[in-house]
Amino acid sequence: MHDLTARQVDILKSLIEEYIETAEAVGSETLEKKHNLSASPATIRNEMVRLTELGYLKKTHVSAGRVPTSMGMKFYVKQLMKEKELSVAEEVSLKEKVWDLREKEREFLKEVTRTLAQRSKALAIATTNEGDFFCAGYANILDMPEFLDIDVTKNLLEAVDQAEYLQSLFSGQTDDNEIHILLGEELGPRLNGPYGFVYKRYHTPMKLTGEIGVLGPARLNYNYIVPTVRYFGSLIEEIAKGW
Repeated sequence: MHDLTARQVDILKSLIEEYIETAEAVGSETLEKKHNLSASPATIRNEMVRLTELGYLKKTHVSAGRVPTSMGMKFYVKQLMKEKELSVAEEVSLKEKVWDLREKEREFLKEVTRTLAQRSKALAIATTNEGDFFCAGYANILDMPEFLDIDVTKNLLEAVDQAEYLQSLFSGQTDDNEIHILLGEELGPRLNGPYGFVYKRYHTPMKLTGEIGVLGPARLNYNYIVPTVRYFGSLIEEIAKGW
């Protein structure tokens, strides 16, 4: 990873947050007008060129602006992003949505997946080491500009249809206690494109293990989705104590 100047970090952070919000390539004039960067459009443009040379940004075919690369998104998530922690009221609300099914393992996991899809506005996935696979939120991806490209949508749906493909992604990650964020080549050949995947592995006293996560565009709203996925993983572990 390259050493970036404070100005380059500020520009990269602002550009990525603008891109997450709009799904559009971002130009220097937009950054100068909407973000307090204390630099002229020309200076911002020069720094964007440098960030492109370093691999954090890339050009698009249809705009003079830039979008983040997988490397840029990873840097943002790991170094710059501030998580929006769930409030107590939000946690209570989420638990109430699934509470009535707490004694029915499969129904509970299915409802957790559906609720996570509703909250994330993306595709939610849950698995178990017993071979169960739950997915919800297919319609959500149709609201995202990235998936107006039929090939992008087709690749995603084909990957989700192959549970063994997702299991191969899970098996490549070794730290069970961390939130995993996969981008670019980390998603394997089938999903090496404009996709992002956030998931957590959970463990239960009855030796049931699995994953719960969100799959969508690379510009997922990570500062909200990361703590939300973490909460649902912890909720499964808490409820499973009664199974």
